[in-house]
Amino acid sequence: MRPAARRRALPALLSLLTCSLDLKGIVFVIQSQSNSFHAKRAEELRRGILQQAADLTQELPRVLLLHELSKQEGAWTILPLLPQYVELEMCKFLTFQPGHSFSVTYNRNSSWIFFCEEETRIQVPELLETLRRYDPSKEWFLGKALHDEESTIIHHYAFSENPTVFKYPDFAAGWALSIPLLNKLTKRLKSESLRSDFTIDLKHEIALYIWDKGDGPPLTPVPELCTDSVDAHCATTFHSSLPLCGNPVKKEDIFVAVKTCMKFHGDRIPVVKQTWAGQAVLIEYYSDYAESSIPTVDLGVPNTDRGHCGKTFAILERFLNHSHDKISWLVIVDDDTLISISRLQHLLSCYESGEPVFLGERYGYGLATGGYSYITGGGGMVFSREAIRRLLASKCRCYSNDAPDDMVLGMCFSGLGVPVTHSPLFHQARPVDYPKDYLSHQVPISFHKHWNIDPVKVYVTWLAPSEEDKARPETQGFKDEL
Repeated sequence: MRPAARRRALPALLSLLTCSLDLKGIVFVIQSQSNSFHAKRAEELRRGILQQAADLTQELPRVLLLHELSKQEGAWTILPLLPQYVELEMCKFLTFQPGHSFSVTYNRNSSWIFFCEEETRIQVPELLETLRRYDPSKEWFLGKALHDEESTIIHHYAFSENPTVFKYPDFAAGWALSIPLLNKLTKRLKSESLRSDFTIDLKHEIALYIWDKGDGPPLTPVPELCTDSVDAHCATTFHSSLPLCGNPVKKEDIFVAVKTCMKFHGDRIPVVKQTWAGQAVLIEYYSDYAESSIPTVDLGVPNTDRGHCGKTFAILERFLNHSHDKISWLVIVDDDTLISISRLQHLLSCYESGEPVFLGERYGYGLATGGYSYITGGGGMVFSREAIRRLLASKCRCYSNDAPDDMVLGMCFSGLGVPVTHSPLFHQARPVDYPKDYLSHQVPISFHKHWNIDPVKVYVTWLAPSEEDKARPETQGFKDEL
């Protein structure tokens, strides 16, 4: 090598060597799920991180899967895990074992906990270079910043006077906590219990808790934490294509149940039929009144102003007892849900219908004190036949016809040991309720509510089948990664 070339190569080599020495200072936590598809994806990411680390150093970082850390129902909400075990000083020599919290997974050399989703793509050298810019002895909360463009119900209309002022992390890009901040949070969680009963949007709620009304650090935006691969400086990107794990599930294998009532037959059902209903081969409309022109099926359950638990369980029983045994999947939606059946066919190719699968957008209730997770109904609830069989074989039922069906289902499945499986592609609210940057790396499957929007326009803009949906060559690459 010529002297000039050697001089140019030396800084790059030194940079890599310096980065490699810092690998032991990062604990990677993949926000994984126990469902077989998601666990496999997370394990693939773990191997990729460790392989990159092996290319740089002999000392590998810790890479943990969140669903293995604890069997606690609320482990996915992260905060309840922090104070679960002994303090750092008492366990600095421990090695990780399933069931331990974050406080027993790092030693005195650790500087950062880096969280990411199973589809986050990490360039380890670039991430190390990025984190080295921040003094690890200080309290840092790092991530790609999102903000609300208008106050939204999913955030309880927080910061309604100026919603853009509060920043929270896009989990897809990865986010990091310095160890001093982690220790501070652990101490606080030990001294006072989490106040909120509901977990709706975890990334926003974690940011609120860390900020602590100004007593804690706000999110520091980090430009190298990305969700697209346009910029060469990115340390992270996100795999945003719709998953496909073989052939899409046939439409004949998906039964769609639409919950409605007589007062909405005239305005909501026409929207369903004008937009997505034509994609479904097997679809029925369940109401409190049989109207042949639609047609609707009267289940004999009186309509209720809220909850609809009695109606939902009647739908489940009808599906299990009266539909063809070869129909693998049931989807229950509201009459103001907008959904893409073609995209759902792609997504379901990644799940085993012989497993008990309960899929959709995950919320939580009372998770800090032994509560349960549930699939929020507005975005659509997807059940495998096996999940319904186990549910109805149990004695778990509605405590009243107007009980909240989605929460009762979550409670029942929790008692049966059947985990809910989260997909961020289902949405309980309207597109305007989510940051544009957040939706930009999604191929959404559903939205909910017609309030103050044109639902047909929303469907055409966000969910209508396109030539890309029909071909979607990039999803084959997703399959090949597995």
